[in-house]
Amino acid sequence: MIISTFGKVIRELREEKKLSQEKLAELCDLDRTYISLLERGLRQPTITTIFKLGKALGISPSKLVEQVEDKEQ
Repeated sequence: MIISTFGKVIRELREEKKLSQEKLAELCDLDRTYISLLERGLRQPTITTIFKLGKALGISPSKLVEQVEDKEQ
């Protein structure tokens, strides 16, 4: 399912950058609980959120979506 795959990608990228959920949320100006919900596949991000996450994780939004797409195949 795409939502859960997106969450897994976010978690992997966050852990690669050695960021806590709290720090990622701070960098994105989001709530930590929202990051948790995204990572668990319980919420769908808006396009604005995808851009914020990409910037905070040092990856373009298109590459972020591409990683999700690759894992879905």
